[in-house]
Amino acid sequence: MEVAALSCRPLPFVSTAPARRLRFPPYTLRLRPPSPSLPSIRSCVREYWGERHSVGSTGFAITHSSSASVEPTTQEVGAEGSGEWSGDAIRRRFLDFYAARGHKILPSSSLVPDDPTVLLTIAGMLQFKPIFLGKEPRCVPCATTSQKCIRTNDIENVGRTARHQTFFEMLGNFSFGDYFKKEAAAWAWELATKEYGLPAERLWISVFEEDDEAFSIWHNEVGVPKERIKRMGADDNFWTSGPTGPCGPCSEMYYDFYPERGSSDAVCLMDLGDDSRFIEFYNLVFMQYNKKDDGSLEPLRQKNIDTGMGLERMARILQKVPNNYETDLIFPIIEKAASMAMVSYAKADEATKTNLKIIGDHMRAVVYLISDGVIPSNIGRGYVARRLIRRVVRTGRLIGIRGDGHGNSEGAFLPSLAEVVIKLSTEIDPDVKSRQKSILGELQREELRFVQTLGRGEKLLDELLDDAVLNAGNNGNKPSLSGKDVFLLYDTYGFPVEITAEIASERGVTVDMKGFGIEMENQRKQSQAAHNVVKLSVKNENEIVKSIPDTEFLGYDSLSATAVVKGLLVNGNPVNDVSEGSQVEILLDRTPFYAESGGQIGDNGFLYVNGGEDGKQKTVIEINDVQKSLGNIFVHKGIIKEGSIEVGKEINAFVDAQLRQGAKAHHTATHLLQSALKSVVGSETSQAGSLVAFDRLRFDFNFHRPLSEEELMKIESLVNQWIGTATQLETKVMALQDAKNAGAIAMFGEKYSEEVRVVEVPGVSMELCGGTHVNNTAEIRGFKIISEQGIASGVRRIEAVAGDAFVEYVCVRDNYMRRLCSSLKVKAEDVNGRVDTVLEELRAARNEVSSLRSKIAVLKAASLASSATTIEPHNVRIMVENMGDVDADGLKSAAEYLVDTLQDPAAVILGSSPGDGKVSLVAAFSPGVIKMGVQAGKFVGAIAKLCGGGGGGKPNFAQAGGRKPENLPDALKKARADIVAAVSSDSS
Repeated sequence: MEVAALSCRPLPFVSTAPARRLRFPPYTLRLRPPSPSLPSIRSCVREYWGERHSVGSTGFAITHSSSASVEPTTQEVGAEGSGEWSGDAIRRRFLDFYAARGHKILPSSSLVPDDPTVLLTIAGMLQFKPIFLGKEPRCVPCATTSQKCIRTNDIENVGRTARHQTFFEMLGNFSFGDYFKKEAAAWAWELATKEYGLPAERLWISVFEEDDEAFSIWHNEVGVPKERIKRMGADDNFWTSGPTGPCGPCSEMYYDFYPERGSSDAVCLMDLGDDSRFIEFYNLVFMQYNKKDDGSLEPLRQKNIDTGMGLERMARILQKVPNNYETDLIFPIIEKAASMAMVSYAKADEATKTNLKIIGDHMRAVVYLISDGVIPSNIGRGYVARRLIRRVVRTGRLIGIRGDGHGNSEGAFLPSLAEVVIKLSTEIDPDVKSRQKSILGELQREELRFVQTLGRGEKLLDELLDDAVLNAGNNGNKPSLSGKDVFLLYDTYGFPVEITAEIASERGVTVDMKGFGIEMENQRKQSQAAHNVVKLSVKNENEIVKSIPDTEFLGYDSLSATAVVKGLLVNGNPVNDVSEGSQVEILLDRTPFYAESGGQIGDNGFLYVNGGEDGKQKTVIEINDVQKSLGNIFVHKGIIKEGSIEVGKEINAFVDAQLRQGAKAHHTATHLLQSALKSVVGSETSQAGSLVAFDRLRFDFNFHRPLSEEELMKIESLVNQWIGTATQLETKVMALQDAKNAGAIAMFGEKYSEEVRVVEVPGVSMELCGGTHVNNTAEIRGFKIISEQGIASGVRRIEAVAGDAFVEYVCVRDNYMRRLCSSLKVKAEDVNGRVDTVLEELRAARNEVSSLRSKIAVLKAASLASSATTIEPHNVRIMVENMGDVDADGLKSAAEYLVDTLQDPAAVILGSSPGDGKVSLVAAFSPGVIKMGVQAGKFVGAIAKLCGGGGGGKPNFAQAGGRKPENLPDALKKARADIVAAVSSDSS
């Protein structure tokens, strides 16, 4: 019988025999674990389920406050001796312990969760969320894992406290309706005291204040004294999944480093999370209730267990070190960094130790992020990786690390540190080793990219901070860095705003984060399609808002409608009427026109006002753009072609159907493109911006390299395949959380209302989107990628066409091909071969011409050799000549011929004007001249400046160029004078 099929109830021999005597065969299964900085597992869970208690989008919140690092403890821990307790051994013992009790060992899931509601994996229970919610049947009755996790919401505590980390491993055991409190508590105690050998008198327990059952189990069945079981409130010991849904009390295990201090203040210290005395190392969540809409609790039919133990915390306890960083899970990285900085960790001051801890922690995080496909970028998960990498680079340089550790002072040091992380990864995630090349390459690229701008950025930041302090002193205000300056550092020099804030804080300067947010929003608006956003003057804004309601949008179902004019604007100012020939902005109560948003441009079309009884159109207004302003008011921009219009008039609105169809085709094609990208190059890619126009689409995405031709062909093929299936689209309006739970993709950083529109191409794509789309994929007709290019660090752009634009593009290109075939007199399939042949013939002809020119230049030089001048006292033969229109290659050949012909010691300087306003210069010096201290590279560069150029090279040979051929005679005259002076000196 397989372990997965066993009940998770304890077997008789397990419950009666001492656990330490049990020996199980070693598992050959390789696991993929990680390590924590656990604030508390409870907080971890809260953050995941949406009950956030602190700033940050990627980690879990800290309920307790933190304290400083403590001195090493000396108590005896671990019955079998701390020497055995490596991090790997602790992990294996945990998994083996629960496997022997019927739990299925499951691998760690990726740091990139298969869950659109979470940016990164922050808890061990994440992969089991659908089971806990009852959305999926359980695959096993109970399971155990070692899960890689990332959190960054309290990154400022990393290195400063004993327990905070960004990357950690969470050991967990889970029951899906099988065992419950009694077994969970008994096994947790047995694991801690017998398997790990922790002294029972050092263990404390916390329970929810109303959970008498848990209190009784710990005291009456496990045997924990009442004075070491502490009741705590719901904020600490009651877990909820949100306003409604599964919830239940928690119970936590704490280790006491100093039991001799007594129990008088123990509860207070536990509640404060004082890790100098206590550390929480194991959390048990008893998922037993369902919270209803009215807040009442009803028992769950299936009660679950969700636990988490911080591996690094347990390693700290068992290895008897003062903090998580000095365990064997992290310390080898710290030692490597210390050696590269040429410092001793043991003798270092506290600031240096803190920096080394930051490096050790962050290096683990970035290696595992990249291994799981997260590429550094300026958005989403990529931004987390980039922020951590740049923090390591700056911290490393701060403690004196220079170069790559292998003798290259200009190289990157992150790869050397990453190699240590990879060596430690075998038991955590064996796939990391196989991805070593790509991990090291990505780290090297990112570090060198950052270093290029770091120096300039640091200098500018220093100047800005000096100015801020000076201005504050003059004005009597507190020094502050403006949001505009912070944005400049971020946008131009690649400084993450967090690093700027850290450096500013060290100087006692605050940062205007609100102003930075405004600058970021302005940039986002400017990067959209080139359409002017309607701006209403401040003096009229409140009046307009009061008098005009939000516009009702009818365009999903209709391209025409009657409406009433609620407002008219000319140059941003409200007016009552507008006449023919005027530019106007029209506000309607309802409209079929789509206003620009979500990357899709606004509709075009016409507004008409009937002329009266004859039914003729009295007024015609051409609409060329529609924007949203002042909330959800649609502003129709256009020009009055005929007649006039006034507020209160009823109009007929007609959207240009052909243009709308183009936008619909391109918008749906954009959704298909994103799905195809994820399928071909990996799910780590994410949208970074888009434009949906009538005649094209533009899609920006996060990726670290150009796409290959093969990848682009696969993407095209996939999109066209989905178009050909003629799939009917499904759209629905639903609650935001429901949409995310269903798997709908949300644009990272976008704000959504509580109700959202979901557009789905069944089996292919599901996105939150308010744009207009085709009803059936067949309406797109076809899809073609026009270009793929990089537009920023880590951001690529694809431009493509679909619908009518696709047909037009293909027809035009086909016409070009026919004409090319006619010119080359070959079939279409033979064009490439014929073009290659023509190019090869052209290259051969050019090489022949170049060779002939060089020979002619040499012959011309030979005729000049006899005119060389001998300079005493060293008998140096020099030649300085203008070679007319000889090209650079010919000039080079002539100089090499002459310096050999004249024999050592000899100096040759030649110039020419090959045309197109260019100047070529060459200097060739023999060894004897070089020994006199004259170098060709330096000499010719100085002469070239006279011709508006520059250049250089080696001591014996150098080339230069310029853009002022009229100055060549004077330049050569100076060259002759300078070389004569240089070689005729007695000191030469």
